[in-house]
Amino acid sequence: MAPQDRQTGTDRQLRLLVGLVVVVAGLAGAVAAPRVPLHGLPDTAVVWAALVSLVAVGFTVKVRIRIRATHHNIAWTETAIMIALAVAPMPTVVLATGAGVAIAAALARLTPVKALFGVGKNMLVATVAGLVLHASGWQTNTGDVLDVVGPIATAYLAAVVVDEVITLPVIALATGTRLSALFRGDWDLRLGGGLARLLVIIGTVFIIRIDNRLLLAVPLLVLSLHLAYSTRFRARTEQQAWQRLARTTDALNVVDLDKVLTTAVTQAAELFSADEVEIELRDGGHTVRGGAGGVTYDGPAGQPTTVDGTVVPAALEGHDRAVDVGVLRLRFRGPVRLSEREQYTLRTFASALCTAVRNAQAYAELARVADEHAYAATHDPLTGLANRRHLLEQGTEQLSARHADGVTALVLIDLNHFKEVNDTLGHAAGDQVLVQVADRLRGAAQDSDLVARLGGDEFAVLLRGLPAPAVAAHRAETLLGALHEPFDLDGMRISVEASGGIAAAPASGGMPELLRRADVAMYQAKRAGQRTSTYAPNRDTADLGRLALGGELPRAVADQEFTVNFQPIVDLGTGEVTGAEALARWHHPVHGVIDPLRFLEAVERSGLLPAFAEAILDQALLAAGSWRDAGFDVPVAVNVSPRSLLDARFPGSVLARLRAHDLPPDRLVLELTETLTLSQLDVVDRVLSRLRDEGVRLALDDFGTGYSSLSLLSRIPVHELKIDRSFVTEMETSAEAAAVIRSTLDLGRSLDLAVVAEGVEREPQRRALWELGCAAGQGHLFGRPMPAGTLLAALQRGSGGSPGSLAVPLHDAGAVIRLAPGRRQNGRGRTDRHLPA
Repeated sequence: MAPQDRQTGTDRQLRLLVGLVVVVAGLAGAVAAPRVPLHGLPDTAVVWAALVSLVAVGFTVKVRIRIRATHHNIAWTETAIMIALAVAPMPTVVLATGAGVAIAAALARLTPVKALFGVGKNMLVATVAGLVLHASGWQTNTGDVLDVVGPIATAYLAAVVVDEVITLPVIALATGTRLSALFRGDWDLRLGGGLARLLVIIGTVFIIRIDNRLLLAVPLLVLSLHLAYSTRFRARTEQQAWQRLARTTDALNVVDLDKVLTTAVTQAAELFSADEVEIELRDGGHTVRGGAGGVTYDGPAGQPTTVDGTVVPAALEGHDRAVDVGVLRLRFRGPVRLSEREQYTLRTFASALCTAVRNAQAYAELARVADEHAYAATHDPLTGLANRRHLLEQGTEQLSARHADGVTALVLIDLNHFKEVNDTLGHAAGDQVLVQVADRLRGAAQDSDLVARLGGDEFAVLLRGLPAPAVAAHRAETLLGALHEPFDLDGMRISVEASGGIAAAPASGGMPELLRRADVAMYQAKRAGQRTSTYAPNRDTADLGRLALGGELPRAVADQEFTVNFQPIVDLGTGEVTGAEALARWHHPVHGVIDPLRFLEAVERSGLLPAFAEAILDQALLAAGSWRDAGFDVPVAVNVSPRSLLDARFPGSVLARLRAHDLPPDRLVLELTETLTLSQLDVVDRVLSRLRDEGVRLALDDFGTGYSSLSLLSRIPVHELKIDRSFVTEMETSAEAAAVIRSTLDLGRSLDLAVVAEGVEREPQRRALWELGCAAGQGHLFGRPMPAGTLLAALQRGSGGSPGSLAVPLHDAGAVIRLAPGRRQNGRGRTDRHLPA
């Protein structure tokens, strides 16, 4: 039903109810009129004048309250009626009540409907109270106290009940308020006021019996009680108003904007007894309106409202009025003027709503930026495909459930001679080709497949839920076949060949091993001149070599063949060294220097990880101590295997090595990788808590390459973020990569974290990062990984004759003022210092 139709129906019901009251009162008056005694005219005239005046005064002395646009009055009319019934016949009182109320209504200029309702209701109250008083055996001249109190109290109770039964339904219909709420509202005040009136009535009856002249004191007594009751009523009303305001502002403390607006609309309608509440926001012209029953409109501004009458606006602004987010409008169907207290309450509510809206909008913007960052961190900015880290995460999740979902396989695709496209037509043309390759692979893949770009001209497709491993080869041919047709490139048609390697999920090794096997198969296809090749273990020389190396690990650990090189971390602005990252190397007596990628997985599986980690940490701390003794207090960063963080003995080992080398804990930075899963974090957090509490700093390595970055930040309060080198490499040619770097720097500033950019290889990259606000970086521009002694010699030699510096400053001395780094407190209230910027 439309609001207009509902209002029409309510008005009709209200008129019928008022009309019924007037008709019944008219019948009561018609019955009473013939029974009015007419003898003793002079005395009768005096009695009539006294009764009419008494009722008129009782009707005039009232407590005024507002419900929505309608004002209602709590009067003393029933008190006057009961006093009149105690001294005069009931028919006379009924007619005198009608006359007194009519005169008072005329003097107060009430509307005809309100005047008729007041006359009719009070005549019915007088009729019922008179009948009950007569039925109770009332004797005008009796002197017994019980004979006075009993009938008077019974008749007064009947008068109050009739008054409530007639008045409250009319108020409920007129204001749209629930009848039960009106009956329950302020019951204690109403009960106290009723008892006070009863005492006045009984006292007045006895006063009249003692001496008629004492009746002159009754008005003063009534006035005093009225003032006391009014004061208490106003105090209660204000107390309830402030309590409702406190509850309302508490209810606004949510971060969802829709919930904030819905709560504000419904609560404001109750708080200010408004027919409609409207909130219009400046941002986007969003408008919400409704009442106590809920929201009736949610959409753009400009839509007309159905509530005509008084509009009370309030700007949604802070206490300092510096921010204005919109406007709050209270609408009433009739003329309304808010009291001073209501105006102050409205301003307070509007200020609280302004804060709630701003908080909700800020949270929504933060969530949006986080979603964008999460998407950018898990997708290739050029093609929109999943990136390497997303592939690894999804693949790991898939392999954990592969027995239930069927066979999982990976197709690794590499474009042949793609470098020639870049060299001949330029990188822009090469990017167009990569985008078209991505589109074709996406189109050829099935819905369950995950298509990813791993970097450069290398793509991968994760095949999930295959019925048998042999199906992977057929699917791979379909994918490679999609690239067979020439590509359109600015009017030219060029052909790009590709090779693909296929590997089914291994029994062990997880997603990294699956990716490695697909890579081996892909190079086998290239060497054989085939379009695709499936991984064969007997042809995997790399895997055989890795197994052989694994057998030599115990000897290598015992003979201390593992050494550590250090890559400096420098201040991008000044060129000064602010730290160094320790990088493990295996100096094999036969194979020479072996990269960690070839032996770390074997170390983790061999059970030698604690001994290996302690050896690397020992060398790193020894180097840091030697630098400090030479006058260069340079912190050292050590990469930590996720498996070490699952070892409860690891914190004790780290702290023991720090004590052995007499180094403060804040000179050690443990770099964590994003390969930690949320399920592991429950264990990892306990291990890191002890290290963090002792002062060891934590860094998140390769940040920005997965959603897990934000997950880790919410669980582990690290001190430093390291931007993945892939973003630094692409920042000059990719706006998306630059955006990810900017977002990471903004996040670092917001969370008071140091940020280090990895892979800085050219001076333009250094300058661009510094201009974006990145304070530190590492890469070949400043130095390749080197032994501890070599780094010490470089520090002593310095750049341009400045010891401790490995690059010339980007600015003159004193041209830039570096604010002192902030402080971030850990879980026990200690303050952790950042790496020097």
